[in-house]
Amino acid sequence: MKNEVREQIERLREEIRRYDRLYYVENNPKISDQEYDALLKKLEKLERENPSSITPDSPTQRVAGEPVGGFAVVEHKAKMLSMDNTYNHDELREFDARVRKNLGGEHYGYAVELKIDGVSVALTYENGKFVRGATRGDGLKGDDITVNLKTIRSIPLVLEPQKGIEIPRSMEVRGEVYMKHKSFEKINKDKEKAGEELFANPRNAAAGSLKLLDPRTVAKRGLDIFMHSFGYAEGAHFNSQYELLDKLKTLGFRVNPNYKKCADIGEALEFCDIWQEKRGELEYDIDGMVVKVNSFAQQKKLGETSKSPRWMIAYKYPAERVETKLLDIKVQVGRTGALTPVAVLKPVFVAGTTVTHASLHNQDEIERKDVRIGDTVIIEKAGEIIPQVVEAVKSRRTGKEKKFEIPKKCPACGAPTKRKEGEVAFRCENVFCPAQLKESLIHFASRGAMDIEGLGEAMVDQLVDKKLVKDYSDIYYLKFDQLRALERMGDKSARNLVDAIEKSKSNRLNRLIFALGIRHVGEHIADVLAKRFHSMDKLSRQALADLTGVQEIGPVVAESIRDFFGNPTSKKVMERLAKAGIKMEEEASSGSSSKLAGISFVFTGELKGRSRTDAEQIVRDLGGAASSTVGKKTDFVVAGENPGSKYEKAKKLGVKIIDEKEFEKIIKEKNENRL
Repeated sequence: MKNEVREQIERLREEIRRYDRLYYVENNPKISDQEYDALLKKLEKLERENPSSITPDSPTQRVAGEPVGGFAVVEHKAKMLSMDNTYNHDELREFDARVRKNLGGEHYGYAVELKIDGVSVALTYENGKFVRGATRGDGLKGDDITVNLKTIRSIPLVLEPQKGIEIPRSMEVRGEVYMKHKSFEKINKDKEKAGEELFANPRNAAAGSLKLLDPRTVAKRGLDIFMHSFGYAEGAHFNSQYELLDKLKTLGFRVNPNYKKCADIGEALEFCDIWQEKRGELEYDIDGMVVKVNSFAQQKKLGETSKSPRWMIAYKYPAERVETKLLDIKVQVGRTGALTPVAVLKPVFVAGTTVTHASLHNQDEIERKDVRIGDTVIIEKAGEIIPQVVEAVKSRRTGKEKKFEIPKKCPACGAPTKRKEGEVAFRCENVFCPAQLKESLIHFASRGAMDIEGLGEAMVDQLVDKKLVKDYSDIYYLKFDQLRALERMGDKSARNLVDAIEKSKSNRLNRLIFALGIRHVGEHIADVLAKRFHSMDKLSRQALADLTGVQEIGPVVAESIRDFFGNPTSKKVMERLAKAGIKMEEEASSGSSSKLAGISFVFTGELKGRSRTDAEQIVRDLGGAASSTVGKKTDFVVAGENPGSKYEKAKKLGVKIIDEKEFEKIIKEKNENRL
């Protein structure tokens, strides 16, 4: 690599880091998002052209390309202790009395900070570079979640302190990862749309996100962090907590601005009370305040127990609870058919908002709490976004209250509901249920399924809202004039969509099976079923015993397949698909005999000769495996134009990388050999 290219790459990195700090740490953006994205793309291009230049601390490496297999366990050099809690003024004054006694009359003061309701983590830096991040775990050992923490842009990958500030040679910085209210609301809205169980509060959402094995998903969760202390710092000396917080800011870390040096416990209590009133104004949750003896020398003198420091304590705010009337319980149907009971409440003001609905989670939870329609109930928000029904006030019952049971028929379509063994949720088994329709259509038209270009979310919304499509067989009866009349649809767009729908009729059987949206039937199982039965009619007539006799088909998948084809609505839709000319069967291919058995391929970048979906299908037809992730057991990575992170991972793992021409040569040889 030429020196001028190396210098250009480093200049871009420094510039991007500076803008990251201004935007994410100092809340003082200097350039537009478009200008920032242009800089990042320029750096990505240079690194792609010069892969030897890529370093772990480059801004392009914030999101790893592939999921990780699991988290390694790391030991903390200094124990991460938990805090004792207090819940009122008297208890906090008792803490102060213990401090005063143990310091033997010395003058002391406190540093008081917001207690962020998040997840404790420790970040390790060597010579100013972020090398590892871990959870608190049991205080002695935690999970290595470096890849996930890198996605948080307020965590500097390389420290660039203010002028004159020396960076400790090696240090561990501690903080709280949290999620803002707006990010939490978006995630739960997406989960609700997908029919998934909602997160109870932002802290649970943050904790759940950090446990994900795919950092690309973590990057979309909007996590942030406030740093508050050192575990250790070689070559650095501080006299107090207040001084340390100032030091963290000069090193480039994000520190919560709402901290105060208090002369005594009275002033500390006053500051705690102020934030109890003001916490509703914050864009994130706090569940109290942290009160620390300010002097590090005095902290050392006070010491610690086996569980917690004697110089620090949490002042926890009481959960805000109110009483109201439970007027009714309604049932919502999610995308996967899950039925979720929701409490309809007499409007009540709690934690800054008027609450009219609250989650009841599931039937088991309702029975456990013995909540009934007509009950006076206690609602708790405690800084959470989603209010919860804590309990029923049974002493207020009149005898007119009614027990609730999940309906035996879906409120959206009237189909029977069912709870399978081992599951909490009752479900509507009708995949054509109107409540599930939009997401089912989007899946049906997706690339790995019927691959109908132009039939995306916006188009599906219009088709369903205008009642042009009531199940996915209706797609094949749409007319040009109907499409042309939709918003933002000209003649060309309408014609392209008609052509894409027509083209999809000749898709392979496995793609149609996958497109149907049968629970537990993914791309691989769909391929297994197509190769085993060769026709939709034959598949639909299989008994449970016949299905479970197929390798890789277990009882849960088999039952799901039988439920789908046993549904009268499914039968009608399948008949209409066949009538529309959809390919419903195919001859057994000799290619399925196993010419590529035991060989796995991963595709990355843009292929010229064929689509990636077609290339993967060819591999499967020849008995090979087509995966989306690169691992040590991957045999070939096929790299097209502009390959992504899979290419880099393959190089690191020593996986053989071939181009499209070499791939076609392999396929040709295998096809010739099988004839």
